[in-house]
Amino acid sequence: MKFSEMPYERPDLDAFKGQMTGFTGRLKAAGSYEEAKAVFLEKEEADKHVETMATLAQVRNTIDTRDEFYDGEMNFWNAALPELEEYEQAWKLAMLESLFRPDFQREYGNLMFLNTEIALKTFSPEIVPQLQKENDLTLAYSKLLASAKIPFEGGEYTLAQMGPFQSDADDARRLAAWKAVGAWYKENQGELNRIYDELTHLRDEMGRKLGYEGYTQLGYYRMGRNCYAKEDVENFRAAVRKYLVPLADRIFRAQAERIGVGYPLSYADNALKFRSGNPRPQGTADDIIAQGKKFYDELSPETSEFFQTMLDNELMDVLATEGKAGGGYCTSIPEYKVPFIFANFNGTQGDVEVVTHEAGHAFAAWTNRDRIPSSYVWPGMEACEVHSMSMEFMAWPWAEGFFGPDTKKYLYSHLAGALTFIPYGALVDHFQHEVYANPDMTPAQRHAVWKELQGQYMPWVRLDGDIPFFADGEAWQRQSHIYEAPFYYIDYCLAQTVALELWALLQQDKKAAWEKYMAYTRQGGSRTFTELLKDAGLDSPFEENCLRGVCEAAGAWLDGFDLTGIA
Repeated sequence: MKFSEMPYERPDLDAFKGQMTGFTGRLKAAGSYEEAKAVFLEKEEADKHVETMATLAQVRNTIDTRDEFYDGEMNFWNAALPELEEYEQAWKLAMLESLFRPDFQREYGNLMFLNTEIALKTFSPEIVPQLQKENDLTLAYSKLLASAKIPFEGGEYTLAQMGPFQSDADDARRLAAWKAVGAWYKENQGELNRIYDELTHLRDEMGRKLGYEGYTQLGYYRMGRNCYAKEDVENFRAAVRKYLVPLADRIFRAQAERIGVGYPLSYADNALKFRSGNPRPQGTADDIIAQGKKFYDELSPETSEFFQTMLDNELMDVLATEGKAGGGYCTSIPEYKVPFIFANFNGTQGDVEVVTHEAGHAFAAWTNRDRIPSSYVWPGMEACEVHSMSMEFMAWPWAEGFFGPDTKKYLYSHLAGALTFIPYGALVDHFQHEVYANPDMTPAQRHAVWKELQGQYMPWVRLDGDIPFFADGEAWQRQSHIYEAPFYYIDYCLAQTVALELWALLQQDKKAAWEKYMAYTRQGGSRTFTELLKDAGLDSPFEENCLRGVCEAAGAWLDGFDLTGIA
């Protein structure tokens, strides 16, 4: 079914609560595994329906945040979902205590129970008001960014639409674009500070109500971390500072020399990878989608069928339009067993990475669409990002069809960008740990912490430059994950490290790399992150030799890449 034809109807919340209570009672009363399993499968279908309705409302709201109907529906869901947690918790407890748990484990594995035990640590009915308020605040942040109308060169642009100007090869124009974007954030900084201050205290309050010292431990549980802890992340960040920051520093010193500017770079100069301009995709949005189809058709029979399904059913909304929420994402519409891709094309190389990155998520979900329980369709967040980031590298042999004469620029900047992103992601994570360890910090103190940490993770960026907001240690406020999904961002770094492992293998044996990718992807969410890696024959990013090896291989490739004739 086409996305536009999928019917939406707000569920009867009271009726669904009664249905949930009935499922729990029937599970407890089951006299055999067959009876218990029948209830389990019935609940799976009921959950899929409700999740589908919530997803349709959310996607249609982000496509146009001005749509009053779906704005109202999001207000409904922001209040309803926390209320349903109490009923979900009762079901989970019944599953954990069921006499037939060993039978469920034999058929479906133990991970569903491990994840349930973690999920139960994230909720109590007494935090429902805080969860509802948290939803309202994150929605307010998203709507604020979506409402941006930035005056520039006689026009008016959204934040996404300003992207091409911010990487323009003309120094004066690029700097003016960065200043214009920074001015918008400055004008709205009071509201940005208010929202984040409330979120920080709200989350700290939830953590304390649930018996934790603050939010951090609760945040890890909410992220579903089931095979590593805060100490493992700290060790990974230390390895980033040890191996990746020096390599990234080399990359940016070479960039400064290439474009003829001083070092460290301003935010505006940091955005220009080549004096002749950053790589840009050739052709229109339709051309990019068409080349995406060629890529997936030729990559494998499975990817060909998948991408045709996306096209036939209108499962991608990718153009940047007024009123559209920022960023990009992939989600599932479980009742129809299909994914959906949301993005904001703006004429930069990121447009191609949507077709590869977000479609990498979508392909993994599509591959595992029939899994039971449905929670096994997706693995943990860090594991999901391996699908997407690795798919970006799988597209390298088709890069010329996307970039034409800019292909060499793209290959170099894509690999360099993957490497230099990890220190930024580690910075975002480290910053959040400091914030939630000290929730009473003032906005000025938070900005100071960001500025100090940026000096450790990104010494190539000048913080005393002439671009207000960005040069004042405030740039973290444009990173939506910090507001909307605390502690998520390190997942990108862990996954990028694994994706770089697969990139290195691609340089030696494309067939073997694809086989490992599929061995990883076919497992869906049936294993923990570290188990997925082990079963696919991949190293864990928590092993120091993994990041060291990635840096050695990628650094050697960049040093040897021929940029002759490319300014």
